[in-house]
Amino acid sequence: MWWVLWVLAVLLALFCCLDVWYFLRAAMVILRAWFQPPVWDITAEQILTGRVTSHDIDMCHMNNARYLRECDFARFSLYTRNGVFKALRALGASMVVGATTIRYRRALCIGEGYELRSRIVTWDDKAFFLEQRFVSTKDGLVCAVMYCKQSVIRSSPDKIMQHLCKRKVECPEFPEDLQHWVNFISASSQALRAESGLEEKNK
Repeated sequence: MWWVLWVLAVLLALFCCLDVWYFLRAAMVILRAWFQPPVWDITAEQILTGRVTSHDIDMCHMNNARYLRECDFARFSLYTRNGVFKALRALGASMVVGATTIRYRRALCIGEGYELRSRIVTWDDKAFFLEQRFVSTKDGLVCAVMYCKQSVIRSSPDKIMQHLCKRKVECPEFPEDLQHWVNFISASSQALRAESGLEEKNK
């Protein structure tokens, strides 16, 4: 009887201190992707399907924060299948989200199915840039589109691509809208550096 109470206490502590469902879902997504066929084209679009449930909604449509959460899971699947996670481990590197921007075009309502289409668009010397689209299965409308800057730590996108492709890979050109966003990130970074006095210290 005591061991049952001990297990319940541990579970209660975990659910109080951690977002347990997030970690369970992430593990399931990665495990599922691990057993799917690998995707050899690093920039190929990959698709995950989903449906808006009662856990996702506010006012009967998908909560704006849930879009970002679903994009996390889609990137886990993307990097598992195209080999980026494996390359990161081999190179002793890691990645963090450096910036995101999302545009909501139409609400996804409760019960509505969607496809989450993710792809690596291009990269620079420090980060990969991804596009992720929520496409309604009801009418094919792009209900939301997100850009994500995935910064590489202790390595570079070029080294990752060379590890995966065994050769030098030229990065695709930046689309105009993505370039505008990258310019905004750079301008914002410079403004914050100036505000905090970092630019003066670096001179």
